[in-house]
Parts: sequence; structure tokens; C-alpha cells
Amino acid sequence: MGIFERYLSVWVALAMLAGLAGGSLFPSVFTTLGGLEYANINFVIAVLIWLMIYPMMMQIDFTAVKNIHRRPKGLIVTLTVNWLIKPFTMALLAIVFMRYIFGDFTGLISPELGNEYIAGMILLGVAPCTAMVFVWSQLTRGDANYTLVQVAVNDLVMVVAFAPIAAFLLGVTDVIVPWETLFLSVILFIVIPLIAGLLTRKALRSKQALQSFGGKIKPLSIFGLILTVVLLFGFQAPRILANPVDIVPIAIPLIIQTVLIFAIAYFWMYKWKEPHSVAAPGGMIGASNFFELAVAVAISLFGLNSGAALATVVGVLVEVPIMLALVTYANRTRNLFPVTHAD
Repeated sequence: MGIFERYLSVWVALAMLAGLAGGSLFPSVFTTLGGLEYANINFVIAVLIWLMIYPMMMQIDFTAVKNIHRRPKGLIVTLTVNWLIKPFTMALLAIVFMRYIFGDFTGLISPELGNEYIAGMILLGVAPCTAMVFVWSQLTRGDANYTLVQVAVNDLVMVVAFAPIAAFLLGVTDVIVPWETLFLSVILFIVIPLIAGLLTRKALRSKQALQSFGGKIKPLSIFGLILTVVLLFGFQAPRILANPVDIVPIAIPLIIQTVLIFAIAYFWMYKWKEPHSVAAPGGMIGASNFFELAVAVAISLFGLNSGAALATVVGVLVEVPIMLALVTYANRTRNLFPVTHAD
């Protein structure tokens, strides 16, 4: 493990500070970079995420992917946690904290603003991760083939389940899925890097050459993660500094939700004797969020400057450091899981 991987949490903390400082001192630069987007997907961030995903996509073996159906337990856990548990625990936590703890009990947040924050958190809870989970999987030495199938199946369910669950929990009837965001994300974060990885495997041919090339480009993946954090915090620096009082109350239930969902999926995988290479990525999918989708829907329903939009943005900012902490925990508990899949 190199110095970048060993002290990754330190670099991320420095990147967060650098982003806040850069966004405050050079707002026009970050405004320009932030404007390079379509369907709420920033193309600079997309390129950086692509750099993070590409090394893992090179590990995809399509001959092994077709046999994933023989190992259904990991998929069962992922789908159950993501769609039958996660949206409802997020709604419950959001209501308890925004309406009662930070509302009636302490009076920190008004009922109107609290309802907007609740809506934003719910949207995060109904949007499990598509892109960054490949990064978390790579950092935990996850099974690349199984992770791909977990994400692909999850995205298929999202197409039909996102709108009705969000509408039910929000108590509205006009939740419209931003198909441009959903489909563009799948193309950018799954299809393109997957094709690039396949072509790389064909070009390099041998496993040794593939491992050698992967080792050489691995620093690019870490660099992409660090720079992504800088940009995310730089883009949102004005909103963070303008709403410092509300950031923490929003972050607390989101952090609890992230850890809770990971714990449920990870422990369930452990009880079912799934290998660590399946359990860790499976926990990460539910714990992290498809923030582009959540932000897009929050803006379309409640407006750009709404509390719901701010809550989804806080979700983005909270995710990276918390997920890195969960990655560290997963790596330290690797020995609790079977080395190979228990048939």
C-alpha cells in the first residue's frame, strides 16, 4: 500500500479544506467549472469518476459474469436493503431529527424548512449508488464481476421503483424521473468505462500485463478521488459557509443512515457466509447515494434554492469521508468472512 492509499483519509480532509478555500477565494473559477454540466451531471466530475472506475472495469471478466446467477444471496441482500429498508429508515430518521429533535425539542429548524430538509433526505434514501460504488469496491478489493451485476440490477429496479417510492414517502403525486440524468449516468459511469476496460483486456491479453498496467494507473484513481472532493466542496463552498448552522443538523441523520444501512447489509452478508469481496461492495451500494439523481429531482420539485436541494447537497459532502471510514472498517474486518464463496 503506497503513501496515498495509506493516508487517504488525510488527503481527503485536506481536499475538503482546499475546496472550501478555493470556492471562497476563487468563486468564478468554480462557477465556470460547475457550469459544465448537463442533466445535473458535471462533466469535469464525470471524467474524474471515470478515472476512478476505469481500473476496476479492467478486471471485469464477462465469462465469470454470466455465472453470477448461481450466487444469488448477495443480490438478494442488496435489493432488499436498497428498496425495502433504506428508503423507509431514511424517512424515519429525517422525520425524527428534523421535526422533533431539531424542531419541536430544540427549535433550531422551523417546521417549514424542516419539511424541505426531510424531502431532500428522502430523495437521497430512494437513490442508491451507481458510480462511486465501483471506487469503494476497488478500495475493498471487491469482486469486480459481482459488483457490476449488483449495480446493473439495482439500476434496472431504480427505473421502475424510484418514482413510486419517492412519491409515496413525499406524499406527492408528481415525481418525475429525470430520465436524462439516469440514462446519462449509466452511459458515463457504466457503459463507457466497461467498454474501455474490455478493450484494454483484449489489448493487453495476459493477466500479468493487465496487473502491471493496473498498478501503473492506480495513482490516477486516487488522484481522481482527491480532485473530486476538492471540486465538490469548491462548488458548494458559498452554500456551506452561508448555512453553517443547518449543515450539521442535516448531516447527523445522513451519517446515521449511511452507517446503519451499511451495517445491515454487511452483517446480513456475514450471516449468510458471503465472501468479503461480495459483502463489502454490497454494503457500499446501499450506504452511498446516486446524488446526481437526488439533486435533479429535488431541484425540479422544490427549486434550486430550496431546503430539499440543500439537503441533497449535504448528502454529497457527507458521503465521501463517511464512506472512506466504512472502507477502512470493511478492510479491517476482512478476516471475519470466508476466503472463497460458500456454495
